[in-house]
Amino acid sequence: MHPFDLQQMLEEKHAQHVVLIHFPIALFIAGVGMDFVAQWTKRETLGFVAYVNLLLAAVMVVPAVATGLVAWQWALEGHRVKGILLLHMEFALASVVVIWIVWWIHFRGRRGGGVRLPNYRLVLEFVGVALLAIAGHLGGFLSGVNS
Repeated sequence: MHPFDLQQMLEEKHAQHVVLIHFPIALFIAGVGMDFVAQWTKRETLGFVAYVNLLLAAVMVVPAVATGLVAWQWALEGHRVKGILLLHMEFALASVVVIWIVWWIHFRGRRGGGVRLPNYRLVLEFVGVALLAIAGHLGGFLSGVNS
């Protein structure tokens, strides 16, 4: 086993998902943090950086979810999902929905030149971070990191 063996990395049944999933998680959490600070300090530039992070998180969840589904098909050969994997998939799907809704709220708020973002988005962003934390925690159990 060599740590830089490209063939082994690509053929591992869940390796791509484990690598890719960290990008949307980090981008979303960073975007939420910057949005909170931008709201607090009224800095539009920081708000724009938060928007870009949320946009990239929304884009990056697509390959992360796709590789997660492929990992499930390879590892379980399409068998019924249950237990921790089912919970992981449910929380992950909820996270994806919240990430896309948060991005959409920011996108709509930036149309027409000005920035008009509703304050309820901050609660939704916090919920998204919580859902991501739970999905990631369950994913850690599935990958064997927590054992």
